[in-house]
Amino acid sequence: MRTPYSLLIAAVACATAMPAAALDAPQRKSGLWEIKSQAKAAKAPPHSLQLCVDQKTDDVVQGGARGAAKELCSRNDLRKEGDRLIVDSVCRFGETTATTHAVIQGKFDSAYRVETTSTYDPPLAGVKEGSAIIEAKWLGPCKADQKPGDMILSNGMKLNINDAPGFPPPRAPNAPPPKQ
Repeated sequence: MRTPYSLLIAAVACATAMPAAALDAPQRKSGLWEIKSQAKAAKAPPHSLQLCVDQKTDDVVQGGARGAAKELCSRNDLRKEGDRLIVDSVCRFGETTATTHAVIQGKFDSAYRVETTSTYDPPLAGVKEGSAIIEAKWLGPCKADQKPGDMILSNGMKLNINDAPGFPPPRAPNAPPPKQ
């Protein structure tokens, strides 16, 4: 059973890695990123965090996201339409099949935006469909007291994804190792 901490790390890793994990999408610029996410239908306030990224940590997160997609998804199509990346996927989470459409726009050296819409069959934790917006903005170099992988949540809690149980995320069999 996963702990809330590892679920949080997995969710953040997937959300922050998804744009870069999409096949040949460019990598994020090293430094401090602010990442905000909001479920469109939820009455809850948006979630935000700051993440210190370097290429090595980003490579590991992306490799794990690609591996998880290969393991869990029967479909994970990417296409480019103008300046947008479009991802359509069908993934299995336990007994639930999630069908997701994501539109990614922006530049990975300054800012990007991800809009997702998903349906769940059967419903996942009582939810039949959902949509979210993730906005990421590069703030500059990481702060002097930060190391790659450090996350600062909106409540001030600081964790490092490199220290999380189960990190790096598992890779699918035969997936190429992350770049060093």
